[in-house]
Amino acid sequence: MKANNLQQESSRGVAIWLLVGVGMIMIQVLLGGITRLTGSGLSITEWKPILGTLPPMNEMDWLAAFEQYKQIGQFKHINFDFTLSDFKFIYFWEWFHRVWARLIGLVFIFPFIYFIWKKKINREMVIPMIILFLLGALQGALGWIMVKSGLNEEDISVSHIRLAIHFMAALGLLSYTLWFAFGLIIPETARIFNPAFRKNTILLLSLLVVQLIFGAFMAGLKAGSFAPTWPTINGQWWPVVPAKTESGFFLTDNPIIVQFIHRGLAYLISFLIFVWYLKTRKKTRFSVFNKYSVLPFVLVLIQVILGIFTVIYSDNTRSLLWLGVSHQFVAMLLLMSLVLMTYLVGGQKTQGS
Repeated sequence: MKANNLQQESSRGVAIWLLVGVGMIMIQVLLGGITRLTGSGLSITEWKPILGTLPPMNEMDWLAAFEQYKQIGQFKHINFDFTLSDFKFIYFWEWFHRVWARLIGLVFIFPFIYFIWKKKINREMVIPMIILFLLGALQGALGWIMVKSGLNEEDISVSHIRLAIHFMAALGLLSYTLWFAFGLIIPETARIFNPAFRKNTILLLSLLVVQLIFGAFMAGLKAGSFAPTWPTINGQWWPVVPAKTESGFFLTDNPIIVQFIHRGLAYLISFLIFVWYLKTRKKTRFSVFNKYSVLPFVLVLIQVILGIFTVIYSDNTRSLLWLGVSHQFVAMLLLMSLVLMTYLVGGQKTQGS
């Protein structure tokens, strides 16, 4: 997609629509975080795309939904003392998470039809639009597959691997939508041609993707509660653990190792972003790029601080909820800032470059 062919006045409405979608996807990811932290993800045991939009409408319906929840392992092994009121609380968050996903679908579909009718979707937008809708459909399918995998009498939660796949698919959809919008609102003249900076920025973005995956592992394994200490991990700088765990590969299934890797990547990424920022300030004079190049550095510092407090207070349910959601929110902002930087340093070579 060549940005210079998309900088038309008629594209501005499409760009605003996409940015609204970006905001809604961010809210959806945060709702997913709240759903996980409140243990609400398995509260709705059925998938009804249309009828499921409405929650139970009377006491009989609520009791029937609660009875279905009682059949799965999460209730039998963890929430066996739940009252109907407790069930309604966790049901609300999973229901809200699903309804918001449906709302995102409507916000994408109806304006898309309108823009087609008004001929504001040009040929260069068609393939990106198709990819966008496919990514959205994939995300919905992955969400249900993840939930369905935990609806049995043995599991008390969904696999952290499936959680990571669902989470990263959402961030992929977020990043793609944002990139698409950048192509419509950022003029080509604002981008720079700098292969070295582009390579370094892509490296940072790649490391952040790995870090986000381990963040999802942290969440799925509740790894913070295994070592709620800082700067050491339960008093050790280098934790000693068995090469394998009973449940899988130690790099992805051992909570202590997952936390150790997550911490190490946080320090590494913070240092590399600091070095990257210093280099950008010395070697570039492009106003748009320089204006926003400080964002990754500021956000990664905030993210590290939030990460430390999230681990320290991982045993405090109320604190963990708000710290965890804040940590997730800043992670998205950091990702988006690096996506922006990658876009800005991906300009075409011109004479004199």
